[in-house]
Amino acid sequence: MENIKLPLKIEKGRFFKSTDVIESIDANLSLLIHSPQQLIGMDPQFGFVFNNLRFEIFNENMGVVFNSKPDDNDEEDNFIYEKKISGLSRNINTFAANLADLICNYEPRLDDVAVTMTYLRQERMISLVVKATMKNSGKPYRYKSQIKIWN
Repeated sequence: MENIKLPLKIEKGRFFKSTDVIESIDANLSLLIHSPQQLIGMDPQFGFVFNNLRFEIFNENMGVVFNSKPDDNDEEDNFIYEKKISGLSRNINTFAANLADLICNYEPRLDDVAVTMTYLRQERMISLVVKATMKNSGKPYRYKSQIKIWN
């Protein structure tokens, strides 16, 4: 995979490429994490489904997003309301597990991906940490980000 620089820049009729692999991976993860799913018509699976819940309410006692349409019988959409906000990617019923799967699909330069999401009630944000191994060099990789809470 080429290290195309984000935001996209065209130089001499070609996409500008980054020489820093870590910077390129960071930019790709940032785009993946902060984009809602179904935003890109050519690839509706690109993006973190958590961002699709921007107008939903947090159930802080249970650590999930509250389903504002509980009568909706669409099983495919309802699964998301059962996922825990805080958690590790090794726990299957968490948004962290969903994000780790996305990273494995959309960032082929990383291996052994582990994600931790922690809801910080006082700060009204989610702390997100991605740990992995870079495939080409075998070096450890770490990415930190935050998602601000909307309610």
